[in-house]
Amino acid sequence: MLRTALRNVVASKARAAMTVLAVCLGVAFVCGTLVFADSSAAAFRAAASKNFADIAVTVTPKDPPPGSGTPRGPGALDDRLVRELARVPGVAGVRPLADGSALLNAADGSPLRIKTGANQAAAYLPGDDGKDSRYPLLRGHAPLNSGEIALDSGTAAAGRFSIGDTVTLATDGPVMSKRLVGVVRTDDTRVTAGGTLALFDRGTAQQLFASPGHYTGIDLAATPGTSQFTLAQRVGAVLPTDRAEATTGAAQADQQAILVNTMTRGYAKLPLVFAAVSLFIGSFLIINTFTMLVTRRTREIALLRAIGATRRQVTRSVLAEAALIGLVASALGFVLGLAVASALPHLLGTDRSPLPSGPLVIGARPVVAALGVGVGVTVLAAWLPSRRAAKVAPVEAMRTAGQSPTAAVSRIRAAAGLALLVLGGGLLLSLGGAKDASQDNLQSALLGCGVLVAGLIVSAPLLARPTVKLMGRLTGRFGVVGHLARQNALRDPRRTAATASILMISTALVAGLAVLGNSTGQSLDRQAAAGLGADYVIGTRTPTAAIDRAAVRRVADTPGVGTATAVADSTLIVGGHVRQISGVDPATVGQVMKLRFLSGSAKDLGPGRIALSRTVADAHGLRAGGKLNAVLGRGGDFRQYEVVGVYEDSPIAQDALGARDQVRKSSHLPGSVQRVLVRTEHGTTSKALEGALRKAVGDSPLLKVQDRDQLVHEAAGTLGDLLTLMYGLLAIGVVISALGIVNTMAMSVAERTREIGVLRAIGMDRGVVRRMVGLEAVTVAVFGTLLGLAAGLFGAWAVGPLAGGAMTDYSLALPWGTLALVCLLSLMTGVAAAAWPARRAAALSPLEAVAAQ
Repeated sequence: MLRTALRNVVASKARAAMTVLAVCLGVAFVCGTLVFADSSAAAFRAAASKNFADIAVTVTPKDPPPGSGTPRGPGALDDRLVRELARVPGVAGVRPLADGSALLNAADGSPLRIKTGANQAAAYLPGDDGKDSRYPLLRGHAPLNSGEIALDSGTAAAGRFSIGDTVTLATDGPVMSKRLVGVVRTDDTRVTAGGTLALFDRGTAQQLFASPGHYTGIDLAATPGTSQFTLAQRVGAVLPTDRAEATTGAAQADQQAILVNTMTRGYAKLPLVFAAVSLFIGSFLIINTFTMLVTRRTREIALLRAIGATRRQVTRSVLAEAALIGLVASALGFVLGLAVASALPHLLGTDRSPLPSGPLVIGARPVVAALGVGVGVTVLAAWLPSRRAAKVAPVEAMRTAGQSPTAAVSRIRAAAGLALLVLGGGLLLSLGGAKDASQDNLQSALLGCGVLVAGLIVSAPLLARPTVKLMGRLTGRFGVVGHLARQNALRDPRRTAATASILMISTALVAGLAVLGNSTGQSLDRQAAAGLGADYVIGTRTPTAAIDRAAVRRVADTPGVGTATAVADSTLIVGGHVRQISGVDPATVGQVMKLRFLSGSAKDLGPGRIALSRTVADAHGLRAGGKLNAVLGRGGDFRQYEVVGVYEDSPIAQDALGARDQVRKSSHLPGSVQRVLVRTEHGTTSKALEGALRKAVGDSPLLKVQDRDQLVHEAAGTLGDLLTLMYGLLAIGVVISALGIVNTMAMSVAERTREIGVLRAIGMDRGVVRRMVGLEAVTVAVFGTLLGLAAGLFGAWAVGPLAGGAMTDYSLALPWGTLALVCLLSLMTGVAAAAWPARRAAALSPLEAVAAQ
């Protein structure tokens, strides 16, 4: 039986190759993702370890006890402590630090944006040799005074800076301009993962991030033979326990590697989604292939049974054949996965957010996954066909045609399919009242979608006959050829349905994601600009940044500006929940905010009087005229506020509105504001006016100037991953669906060899034969596409309320262009997949085909 399995694999090389390719794609994504994740983690650890290679212990300020009122700062980390630490036994060297954060503008004046990493800033502290070993110089020299700066090579390239250029930057205050005098290299993973690095001289860094004569940290090197743990204990004994603490370099390296790995963890999830989808869809191709192989070898299996083969032996023979195919697919998928792992850092990274590079780390996990996934999925998918093969009785060898399923089997299939459809549809419809994407609701949605798809798969053979007959009105326009194509598709509804199911699953996934993505995108577009009457919004990029009054006056005096209203943002603690409150000028708020008040008005805002969004008001059962006990700002006291209005939720107004002077006093930077809403004189925007507004706020990289379109684009930016996922799933589905149709049509042609020979003998030319096979493939593709569209649209409509819970303005919006593209690609898949089987059918010799057994 083993020799029989080997012979069957060799005899069906083309079909085995297509099955191998389908499984290979899934294995490649799984192995590639695992190798990529292990390699990235190793690269992060190596970079972090190298960054802390010469550091045994670091001394940092200790956070003051909660409620003590003592601010966190450099405290005791001064030159005196540096000298004292240098005398500790086991200390080989002491390097004080003055680190912080700085945001930079690019050479063209626009803010230098990053996706991951951090905006690092530090002091360049040369040793006895005049060099800082942490930052090897590549070009130029180190910063020597307050007017000079050095950048790492990645930051210099991203900002398009050259030695001698002026660099504008800001920490948490006004904009500074410094001359670039050096470019360095760094192994700091917070920078190499996509961040920026700016280096200052010692005095400038102390003034910016600590205070003159003080430091933000102190690194210590150990003498040979002194362990980091021992040195940390010795250092801790001389530190003021309430003001400083010691941490080993190994612990810092581990913490930094975990931090950066966490920031980039999402990159490894997308390939796993592709792997799951390709394996799921590919399993149907395997089931279909082995089902058709068993059907075609019915007489052969019956003869084996007649000469003594047991059912168990027949089952093992089919499973052995599947295991051999799975082994080949696993080996090829593993090799392809290494190529995927090598390409992922380049595909998922960007110039501003590169992923770590390093040698590929191939552990036991990817190898076991390749064998488990490749062999496991293939054998599991072939189990049902093997059971069917074992049931073939010896008497079947006397029959020349396969037996259609009995009426009882059809009734059982119909009942099971209907039950699954009702159950899946009911689960999805039960979410109609759910307005939040909680874990339970998401699990119910996934379960409902899975049951619905399973119901369609079970019911597909029963749906195939009426659907294909209905489509016969279109294929009938091609005359006898179209009629034959329709009859061939109806000859074995189970095979037609199994082939169409592959395309149905991928179409349903893409159509559902496309509808949800388009609906969510349009809702985000509306929500981002909801309540905005201004043409520009000037905001901060960091929580600690603020806009001073002088900048607000310069904005108001900019030519072309009609109204400029400053908004102070703070917190409002209500009922144990932290809400966001916007402080506005009641006299001008109506010009820059389009708020729909359900009761009351913003004109009545003032000391002790606030307005609430509908969500907050409903949560506390309040209306205009009600009283609310709340804490304005952090560290304040509870007091009673009068509610003077309730408005529809708006991201511009946030959770509550208050008088600007009242809110500004409670913010983290009293006297400053966090936003400026600008309305132009003619209600128009332009690049020139945007540039003038940036200049009015000092071209500070801490601030951003955005018009409506930019606000919408920023709010919808997270949809990029969804669109990538959608088109990736479409590509995988198209490839595997094409393989399935090729496989089905090739077997169909092989089964109809004599029939095609007769048609050729009575006058059908090769072009007509190719057209007949092509129309049959298109019929199968259209059937799968229709089922997929129905499932995807219904699923998106039913799951939509979960997204609506997070968006007040959510509504279903069909992406007609994308749906039309999906239909077109499905039809093209059918036509392209039929090309080789059609050519093979047309090449049959009439005499040889008629004489074929």
